[in-house]
Parts: sequence; structure tokens; C-alpha cells
Amino acid sequence: MPVPARTLVASDLDRTLIYSAAALHLTMPDAEAPRLLCVEVYGHKPLSYMTETAAGLLRDLAGSALFVPATTRTREQYLRVRLPVPAPRFAICANGGHLLVDGESDPAWQAEVRNRLDEGCAPLGEVREHLIASADPAWLLKERVAEDLFAYLVVDRALLPGGWVGELAAWAGERGWAVSLQGRKLYAVPRPLTKSAAMREVARRTGTELTLAAGDSLLDADLLLAADRGWQPGHGELADSGWRASHVETLAETGVAAGEEILRRLNRAVSPCGSPCGT
Repeated sequence: MPVPARTLVASDLDRTLIYSAAALHLTMPDAEAPRLLCVEVYGHKPLSYMTETAAGLLRDLAGSALFVPATTRTREQYLRVRLPVPAPRFAICANGGHLLVDGESDPAWQAEVRNRLDEGCAPLGEVREHLIASADPAWLLKERVAEDLFAYLVVDRALLPGGWVGELAAWAGERGWAVSLQGRKLYAVPRPLTKSAAMREVARRTGTELTLAAGDSLLDADLLLAADRGWQPGHGELADSGWRASHVETLAETGVAAGEEILRRLNRAVSPCGSPCGT
């Protein structure tokens, strides 16, 4: 019988562990660029990558800790990602709206989330209507609802007015919602919908003793705060806003190199004396 993992590692995916071509931030000469592993295909085209070194580090991590992907992606979007490890037993999707157990959404968790949303914030329809009405077709590329839980826009960042996001965040905050701009996507998410709540539920079910987390966006702040230790890359909303917490390390690395370094530090935290420490 395998020994249950004593450490839970909950990590964001996009721009934390995996990267689109536009987010790789490869600043070195082409001949010195790291070898990349494609971990997602969409529309018959490669979409997301990690370095081969990062892939090996993730395999090491998944072998010594309970690795839990924690993403704002919908279940469908998450299941497109082919990480170089066995399918994790638990995964957090839709920013905590769905807790996948062996690939299936847990119905008890769905019900708990729905109760929190009904009691704690304005309805999705009201927020979506405001998003559409206030967006300018000149920079709005797409509008979507994710899992009937939250809404997001795909925008042309170059044309997005400077004060619009701040105004939207103030309006949404009064109604119990949060706003996050990640790349070309602008998310409006109910505040009761959090990755941290789902992470705590996994920790409760599995009895893990230590929780570690990683993330780059404002939607990851609650996850990082809830963990015993955390890491954030040198890019992203958190870094750009100057967000800090005493138990969260901000790395100097950016782009795909940051994903590699995050995994390196997570491995050290899980087995500080080196594998197979802790047996």
C-alpha cells in the first residue's frame, strides 16, 4: 500500500506552470533556448508548453506530494492539458467551482459552492449584463460564461482604456465580485468562489499536514494566503501590483523559466534533504 502524501501542493497552471507561446518570455539567443514540451493542443495546434526540465521536476513532485492543479479554467479547458504526470486524483477547476475527483466533479462540493454564491454575491446575470453593456466593440473580441459560475471577456489589450478595469473592479466589488486581467482575458468572478476553499477541502479529505501553493494572478492570492508556504513568479498581476505576503516568495524569474524555478523550489520544500527524504 502506498504511503499517503503528507504534503499537498496546489498550483495554478497558466502562466505559473504552463505557458502559451506569447507568455514564454524567451530572452536568450535562440540557440540557447530551453527544450520545450507541448502540454496542450487546441484546434489542432500546440497551445501551452513547459520546459523539459520543468516536466522532470513535476514528475518528481507528483511522486513525493499530493499534486493538485488549481485553475480558473473550465473542466473542458483543464482536460485539454496533458501534464507529464499521471492524472491527478484531485483537481480544482473554475476557480474552485468544481472539485474533480478522479476526473469527475464532486456533487457535494458543487452544492456547497452554489449555496455560497446564492448567499454571498450578486447574480451572474447582473454582472454579465454590465460587462457587455460597458465593453466597447472596438476592443471586445469575445464574451463568455464559464460553467454558469463566472464571466470573462477576451479583449485587445492594446486598445483597452486605461481606467476601465479599475472602474469595473469598483463596481463589481460592491456586489461581491472580483475582477482579474490575465493576458487577453478579463475575468469577473464571485468572491465566494475561491481556489483556497477547494484546497482546504482536499486537505481535509486527505489529511495532509502541509500545504504549498503557487500562482501569478489576483485570483491566486487567496490560494497563496491559505497555504503554509507559497511562490509567485516575477511576472503577472501579483508581481505587477506589488502584492506580497510574508510566507510567499516572489521569484526573480519570469516566463517559462519561472515555472521551472517554482517547481524546483516546491521540490525542495517537499523534500528539503533531497529525495527520498521523509521515508
